[in-house]
Amino acid sequence: MPDRAPGQDVPSGFRFRPYRDTDGVHDAMAAVRRGCAVRDGTDARSVVEGLPTAPEIAEASAALEEPSRNQVLVTRSGDVVGYATIRWWRERDGTWLYLHRGYLLPEHRRQGVGSAMLSWAEERIRGLVAQHGTARTAVIGANATASEQDATELLLTAGYRRVFSLVELELADLDRIPGQGAELPAGLRTGPIGPSHYRAAWRTVVDSYAGTGFTQEWPFQDFAATADPACWRAAWRGQDMVGAALCSLGPHDRTLGEVEELSIRTDHRRLGIGRALLLDGLRSLREHGATTARLFTGTANPHRSYDLYESVGFRRRNEYVRYRRPLT
Repeated sequence: MPDRAPGQDVPSGFRFRPYRDTDGVHDAMAAVRRGCAVRDGTDARSVVEGLPTAPEIAEASAALEEPSRNQVLVTRSGDVVGYATIRWWRERDGTWLYLHRGYLLPEHRRQGVGSAMLSWAEERIRGLVAQHGTARTAVIGANATASEQDATELLLTAGYRRVFSLVELELADLDRIPGQGAELPAGLRTGPIGPSHYRAAWRTVVDSYAGTGFTQEWPFQDFAATADPACWRAAWRGQDMVGAALCSLGPHDRTLGEVEELSIRTDHRRLGIGRALLLDGLRSLREHGATTARLFTGTANPHRSYDLYESVGFRRRNEYVRYRRPLT
């Protein structure tokens, strides 16, 4: 299926053009994000989706598959006023998710531009699905925060349905966490995670998602390639890992820490290990210079991790909603 040429069916005065890594384009894209921030209630320090700088947008664009075909710029009178991006991956149940995300300056909304961006993304995705041969299991997805009223309305009107959401939580002051960890059951200890423990840590995390929907596949080689264990902590029974807390410092803001994963083996839950590991990981972040910590968790998490995080001082910041619609 051929791709529709960018710009077809675009409201008068606007133009769609393929992304190119040219001088000033990332500054213009960053300006779009800043221009959307107040209207959309953007949380600038979010670890889910914050307010990226021009270099961060350049880095993300370079990581795209065929960025000139899977990222489009919206211009008016030569100025960039919006852009849309497409990514895709395979989930644990075999579903291929093709996710699009768009940003448009508020003063240009409700003129049909957002709908044209949506149409561009959907038609490009259909072309990708045909190219990849994934039609049997492919779905179209889109994200919007709970505070993005315009994007939410656009998606619902276009037939998208909410499938799950993530809540981002913040612990504003790491100096306020308890100085000592929670008491562990006899025979258990916590300690750092080194390269020789990577496969055990990966397996602990991956197994914790067994039976959970909408989760992306995470091959061990991807885990190992991005490992940053300085603030990682594990719970051990002898030489057997029974839990892992993967914490990291922000790549651009080292005062912001993130609890990326907190996973306890099924047969060791409800023993206080999660709390002990969480506090251990937070202390490690603090020792490495973080002053604030963030994390995100599913609102339908069956393990009641939300209660654990609130009990040590985390508070809700925003909700990130995933929408889907069938391919056809």
